[in-house]
Amino acid sequence: MLNKLKIASALALTITIAGCGSKPASTETTPTDTTKIAASASTKNILVFGDSLTAGYGLDDPSEAYPSVLQTKIDLAKLPYTIINGGLSGETSAGGKGRIDWILKQHIDVFVLELGANDGLRGIPVTETEKNLQTIIDRVKTIYPKAKLVMLGMQVPPNMGATYVKDFKEMFPKLATKNNMTLVPFLLQGVGGVRSLNQKDGIHPTAAGAKILANNVWEVMKGVL
Repeated sequence: MLNKLKIASALALTITIAGCGSKPASTETTPTDTTKIAASASTKNILVFGDSLTAGYGLDDPSEAYPSVLQTKIDLAKLPYTIINGGLSGETSAGGKGRIDWILKQHIDVFVLELGANDGLRGIPVTETEKNLQTIIDRVKTIYPKAKLVMLGMQVPPNMGATYVKDFKEMFPKLATKNNMTLVPFLLQGVGGVRSLNQKDGIHPTAAGAKILANNVWEVMKGVL
């Protein structure tokens, strides 16, 4: 289990920016031997592709982020999967669309999509976000047609306006149904809006909050695995 976590964490460090909303060009990398190690270390790979929630922004240790907690659950269940953390702090759906081809150079058996929250907080039109997410999904389906797909739903604060809030929330189940994806209705269920489970910014979960996020995903994804 420790070896798996080290491998996944090593890859995460090559693609994760420890900051919210900034992605300097100097952090761009090309695939390395670490990618090959991650691909061969387990029978199957799970790519969790997302933003700062996936990257573990603000946590003392990347192993506290929900993908790493999820890896522990997978190992305890003796399932032959290795999680690759594809989280990038500050990522939008447009940014994800731009880097998906690079990260798909490693073999993927299960694809977990966690993007859109930053779009919502910026008020980007839901139709635009939906189009970008569909493009990402299409790329995965084209390159790995047998991969299992999981969608992590998100919501935005009520101050974004009733219509926007409704359209944004409904976008995720809509995409999941269209693309035959397993849906986690709301990644932040039980954590969003709970002060004690969030960092000072009120947006990113604490280590305790991340454990709840992992539980939210596990309750749905264990059936997929």
